[in-house]
Amino acid sequence: MIAFTAAEIADITHGRLTGSGELVPASVVTDSREATPGALYVAKPGEHADGHDFVAAAFERGAVLALTEREVADAGGTPYPAVIVDDAVLAMGELAAEAVRRIRAKRAGRGEDFTVIGITGSAGKTTTKDLLAGILSQAGPTVAPQGSYNGEVGVPLTVFAATEDTRYLVIEMGATGIGHIKYLADMVKPDIGVVLVVGTAHSGEFGGVENIAKAKGEMVEALGEEGTAVINLDDGRVAAMRTRTRAKVLGFTASPATNEEVEARNVVVNAQGHPDFDLVLPDGGPSVAVHSKLIGGHHVTNLLAAASAAFAAGIPAPDIAASLSSQSAASRWRMERTERPDGVTIINDAYNANPESMRAALRTLADLGQGRRTWAVLGAMLELGDDSIREHTAVGTQVVRLNISRLLVVGREARAMYVSAIQEGSWGDECLFAETVEEAYEILQSELRPGDLVLFKSSNGVGLRHLGDRIALPPRAEPTGESAANGAASEGNELQ
Repeated sequence: MIAFTAAEIADITHGRLTGSGELVPASVVTDSREATPGALYVAKPGEHADGHDFVAAAFERGAVLALTEREVADAGGTPYPAVIVDDAVLAMGELAAEAVRRIRAKRAGRGEDFTVIGITGSAGKTTTKDLLAGILSQAGPTVAPQGSYNGEVGVPLTVFAATEDTRYLVIEMGATGIGHIKYLADMVKPDIGVVLVVGTAHSGEFGGVENIAKAKGEMVEALGEEGTAVINLDDGRVAAMRTRTRAKVLGFTASPATNEEVEARNVVVNAQGHPDFDLVLPDGGPSVAVHSKLIGGHHVTNLLAAASAAFAAGIPAPDIAASLSSQSAASRWRMERTERPDGVTIINDAYNANPESMRAALRTLADLGQGRRTWAVLGAMLELGDDSIREHTAVGTQVVRLNISRLLVVGREARAMYVSAIQEGSWGDECLFAETVEEAYEILQSELRPGDLVLFKSSNGVGLRHLGDRIALPPRAEPTGESAANGAASEGNELQ
């Protein structure tokens, strides 16, 4: 973390300081349970709890300063050392922006480069971020988000992990409305901006897919003339963003391309579900082979995006291909494959879901399941607004048309999948509905057979990722006692 005194933090965030201005926090946390000696604890209000209620707990664990929206005192009435601001989350953003500015200035003064890469899109952000970080970490110190830290809290936390020795800073950017990407991009000022796809995730919140395209395009609009916009030419709405940026444009595609674009040629998905292709970069050199360890042909988009951003950052083609060919999924619940001792295969892709990613996952299940009994265990795709019933209906129809053996729909919000599958021609025990995750668990425990291939897919809030974890264990062997408690604690958020 870049060193800031408490007095500097107060000045940067326009806050009021209580306590010594000489304190220098060593880290920043928003969860009191993650506080370590020397930490700055950000007491942000949350939907279910108020971070100010945990200030005492943070100091008990070693925090030396708090960023708060009101004064908080200990049991004796003495105020905890704090910087008091109007909005703790916005103050985090102001501090993160200054941290990026100082890193740039310090490295420039030493004659060293510093490259910030921003990644956005309706699907694939985290996988692309992980792939790109894997490539860049071979070339220099690289900082990238944990998991899916991609919002107004997660982006500053990622920035705070960077130091003056950081060569590459990879930032994942999510949005649920117009202006969110602009806010994050203005904070970190990316040199390279990547836009993956414009899908229908969160269309209910955005007010339609065109507004999603408008929001995602804020990434390329934020780039300066010296920057590079990396865009997916296979998505028409993303390709149209070419006219919305002052930066150089580098397109990528799995279709025939010009010499100025990044291309995947001879794409195949092997028997294990891994995509292979020849990567062609616009440097005039020969193509390089990529043999990915990721599962699903849809990952070609993410692999190309990571390759393009790495190329824009100056990484040689052989190094890009070698890294992409060596990396497995780095973040959990993204086409995560587990082989049970009894021969059941689990693919847990239930971290997130939208119509595009749902279709891709189902196609992968059908492709991998040749000669096996296949299960699609599906939950709701959230935040689709007025399109929800139509999109869930389409998924149920697709399951039948792909000849997937069994469909288990979980939860009333996803029931349209079950209804449409029956109407399409599925009947009897081919199509099942469970009101709850626990009911779905009992069905699977009793009906899975050796050799079955099971896909779990839903939006994060549905919780099927945890059901997938339970089913991935040997039958009836579940975590108990201390191991179960530690697993629950690892979720991390304090509901603030």
